[in-house]
Amino acid sequence: MIAPLMPKATAVWLIDNTTLTFEQIGDFCNLHPLEVQAIADGEIIVGLVGHDPVQTGQLTIDEIERCQSDPTTRLQMSTNIHEGKIKKIAKYTPVALRQAKPNGIAWLLKEIPSISDGDIMRTLGTTKTTIQAIRLKTHRNISEIKPENPVHLGLCSIEDLNLLLQKYQV
Repeated sequence: MIAPLMPKATAVWLIDNTTLTFEQIGDFCNLHPLEVQAIADGEIIVGLVGHDPVQTGQLTIDEIERCQSDPTTRLQMSTNIHEGKIKKIAKYTPVALRQAKPNGIAWLLKEIPSISDGDIMRTLGTTKTTIQAIRLKTHRNISEIKPENPVHLGLCSIEDLNLLLQKYQV
């Protein structure tokens, strides 16, 4: 079963805000019922702020009420947990690979001349300013930039690159 986001904090919230049994909470949070009981008794995880699974879309109030009325039922994770709830965040590039990004951008511009800035930004997690500087050859390190495959540099996956190549028919 898929565990909820921050299972112990979710267990704290469920203990504080529902009348669910320790078994129901433990089953939903992938915790042993004795661990849930220890959390409820304040023996472990003292001072942890609860995480509301209803607010994040992991559970519904109806599901909680259904399980509170029948202690033998188990909580079911909402199926629409990811529908529009999570905003895509910027792609993180480790510090060791950041100087390699311009090389990956240069490779994409060389191999796919008609590629849009948006596609490069999505694939490599870079900025439009950097792309334009490399495209116009005004980047501060332009003399040191050597086009290298971004997959080999570890900047994107082979699947991402294949999708781009298919999109632009290269």
